Amino acid sequence: MSLKGVLKRIGVSLITVFLAMLLTFFLLRMTPGSAIDTWARDFATQRGMSLEEAYRQITAMINYNPKEPIFTQLGRYLGGLLHGNLGMSMIYQNVSVNEIIANALPWTLFVLSVSLVISFLIGINLGAMMAFKRKTVLDPIISIYAILTSSVPNFIVGILLLVIFAFQFGWFPVNGAYDPIVEPGFNLPFILNVLYHGALPILTYVITTIGTWALTMKGSAVNVLGEDYIVAASIRGVSERTLMSRYVKRNAMLPLITTLAVNFGFMLGGSPLIENVFSYPGMGYYIGQATQQRDYTLMQGLLLVTSIAVILANLASDLIYAKLDPRVKLEEG
Repeated sequence: MSLKGVLKRIGVSLITVFLAMLLTFFLLRMTPGSAIDTWARDFATQRGMSLEEAYRQITAMINYNPKEPIFTQLGRYLGGLLHGNLGMSMIYQNVSVNEIIANALPWTLFVLSVSLVISFLIGINLGAMMAFKRKTVLDPIISIYAILTSSVPNFIVGILLLVIFAFQFGWFPVNGAYDPIVEPGFNLPFILNVLYHGALPILTYVITTIGTWALTMKGSAVNVLGEDYIVAASIRGVSERTLMSRYVKRNAMLPLITTLAVNFGFMLGGSPLIENVFSYPGMGYYIGQATQQRDYTLMQGLLLVTSIAVILANLASDLIYAKLDPRVKLEEG
């Protein structure tokens, strides 16, 4: 892996981030409605000032004035980004977008990473078994399961889990990331409580993604089974267990590394639906709230950070894949 190839990929990623920022900026300003007018009226009433003065103070606080020319707004926004300032939220008054993201991002990353690891590990093992046992009942059962779970939107599965396990049986909480009575910190009661609150969102992602991982792994493993070194190992008397774990599974997993990052991006993009179903205070929950109430500054910050996370995940997958598989070289030209 050459330094030039790495720098090229990083440069492409930075350009992609910049284009995503511009696209988000202009698209949001094309949508109708704004929370500023309502906030200005409340601000004027609470502080006994004119509506115009309240409007001026609010636009200065949130670093956004919809009455300014579009390129003036863009310059103000870019200036704020250079200083690490994403502005103030319109609906969560006196709270910065930076603070909201700092509180929400860890919860989203926690749920997505745990879900992805669990579904990936289970899926690749099922897929490898399907490839080895193609003439058994395991193959059609998992295939049907994958088709059903991929055709049903994940938020529908989330609603069903919420109704059954939270409302009907009362086994799990219906909202929040942890109970207020638990002291946050790196201690066992807090960790267990966080896992308890995140169980249903995690289970939703796992249920809806295991089948896809299994089918993808099956296809990759079937291709590997046809390789000459697999046939040679089988002729030498290598056991099926060793053949599957050391030869087939290890090599069949390599093409799934890129899919891992793509799947992470897909899950991150779908997080508003899942997190709003469970009222889980992650990035997706706040994206849903900001969209409903036209909080442009909050939407800008959340979508920008989400885009950066997806782009970085894809960059990491490219670099890791090139490192793991010596046959893959990053382009230098």
